[in-house]
Amino acid sequence: MSSAPLLEAREIVKSYGHVEALRGADFSLSPGEVVALIGDNGAGKSTLAKILSGTERPDSGEIAVDGEPVVFGSVEEARSAGIETVYQDLALCPDLSPAGNFFLGRELLKPGLLGRLGWLDNAAMRGRTKEACERLGVQLKSQVAPVSTLSGGQRQGVAVARAVTWARRVVFMDEPTAALGVLQTQRVLDLIRGVRDSGVAVVLISHNMQDVKAVSDRVEVLRLGRRVARFDTARVSMEDLVGAMTGAIEHENDR
Repeated sequence: MSSAPLLEAREIVKSYGHVEALRGADFSLSPGEVVALIGDNGAGKSTLAKILSGTERPDSGEIAVDGEPVVFGSVEEARSAGIETVYQDLALCPDLSPAGNFFLGRELLKPGLLGRLGWLDNAAMRGRTKEACERLGVQLKSQVAPVSTLSGGQRQGVAVARAVTWARRVVFMDEPTAALGVLQTQRVLDLIRGVRDSGVAVVLISHNMQDVKAVSDRVEVLRLGRRVARFDTARVSMEDLVGAMTGAIEHENDR
């Protein structure tokens, strides 16, 4: 069995004009784990996530999936490699139902002549959406109401369940508990555990160290566009995490 990381970045460089967002950043993710990607504002974590999920292209460096070099020219190419993203703004269409959001751009057609005429199979899409939500414990008050009528935690659940439905390997989650209350936050953390248990690896991008400690298996720390530390979450203190983010730890560590 190959010991290569599921997803790996090596020496990624990305600039926007005179601003160096990434200056030789590294990252690795193994199957079946939750890795938290943390860093202060401007550390480069969102830029690295965008590159690994196909939204941006690096100026230089390498990306590998299962040890094989890849080049993602678009989000669609990353998705074809089994990588999905839950964006901080969730990227949901507020006027569409949960099923409408699940299958946006991937709509199912009715079998036979009606399908050839372009008729959508709404019942099938609602059924598959309901099953996907139930697998992750997402409770929705309605399968037909617009997602704008759902609570923040329910909308987050729809976005997560959608990503997991289509992801085969990796789900990126960008600040998934931002602006959520205590109960909604706990529900999202439970969702992240459920995603991992379903066999899909998770990259958690977060400023919330309590969330990081609660659900991640490992932590990778970026500072000034480079990876400066790696930690086993079970053995790292909050002080070590903050120290790596702020520069008290200057060199990459494995703990």
